[in-house]
Amino acid sequence: MLKRVFDIIVSGLILLCFLPLGLLFSLLIAFESRGGVFYRQVRIGKNNVPFKLFKFRSMSLDADKSGKLTVGKRDSRITKVGYFLRKYKLDEFPQFINVLIGQMSIVGPRPEVKEYVDLYNEEQLKILEVKPGITDYASLEYFEENELLGRSENPQETYINEIMPAKLELNKKYLLNPTISHDVSIMWKTFLKMVQ
Repeated sequence: MLKRVFDIIVSGLILLCFLPLGLLFSLLIAFESRGGVFYRQVRIGKNNVPFKLFKFRSMSLDADKSGKLTVGKRDSRITKVGYFLRKYKLDEFPQFINVLIGQMSIVGPRPEVKEYVDLYNEEQLKILEVKPGITDYASLEYFEENELLGRSENPQETYINEIMPAKLELNKKYLLNPTISHDVSIMWKTFLKMVQ
């Protein structure tokens, strides 16, 4: 309950402070390319329940039809505004709406798409016992994940066999100590990564 109250208060404050920039980004996205301001992708949440995750749209319309993984910072599907948003992880800010709705927490395991969750083993499925989050240890460790995939000859295989299992191990580390002080520490480290 305390974590939920913390999530609501912090998310509300962040969305309020971010509103002017959010409006500016929305206008830039709308002017640059058709397809709407937000991108909503179905992810798997707590207890294996699907939900629609909000992001600022950073790619051309229907880009996900040619693959769900983003490969490299210069993936040809990424728009000019999208490149800026992704560079500073600003495309993720609308997920604070998901937090207010109660589908996510600020800190917790990053939610995956169903096709990857279907590959989890029994031990890895324990990650779904908690709400997914906007940031976590895996987000910090794989802050430049797109670049790692961009250097791979087979990004899909690299993600499934190397990156995803490593991220799930990091998620388990968080589950051992899911406290508010721990959350604040991860949030602060995430902020420092964003402004580097």
